[in-house]
Amino acid sequence: MATQLKNLSDFSHTTIPDASPYRFAIAVAEWNAEITGSLYNGALNKLLDHGVAADNIISVAVPGSFELTGAAELLLNKYPDLDGVICLGCIIQGDTRHFDFICDAVAQGCTNVGIKHNTPVIFGVLTTNDQQQAIDRAGGKHGNKGDEAAITAIKMAHLAATL
Repeated sequence: MATQLKNLSDFSHTTIPDASPYRFAIAVAEWNAEITGSLYNGALNKLLDHGVAADNIISVAVPGSFELTGAAELLLNKYPDLDGVICLGCIIQGDTRHFDFICDAVAQGCTNVGIKHNTPVIFGVLTTNDQQQAIDRAGGKHGNKGDEAAITAIKMAHLAATL
């Protein structure tokens, strides 16, 4: 697999817009907190590094990844001036189909909330086969999906603002 050989969070090939005009929310799942905490730190630091003022970042915690879409909906209802919501979670494959149902529900939910509110809702949820894959994608050898989610949010907010 090609991802075994590279850091997926390398943005040297792309231009990242100035994010100082934008306002974002980050919803982070508490389940798998070691992983989601790293995703959160990555996303928060990327937003700050690219010019988002700390006062323009709203952070909320939810019990698990399934609740991320509900949080995105609540955030966009309460703060309709948000330029994007970043949803961060970690779902690790278990022995039952529960994994499939949760992954599908969260992915579809993020898409639906974003379309409903005409605001980017970013799917920054790891869906891994095991704990090590999650570690590798939450600041490990494959980068940090939280970083990627923040950059995606910035790029989508910029796209929306310039269309």
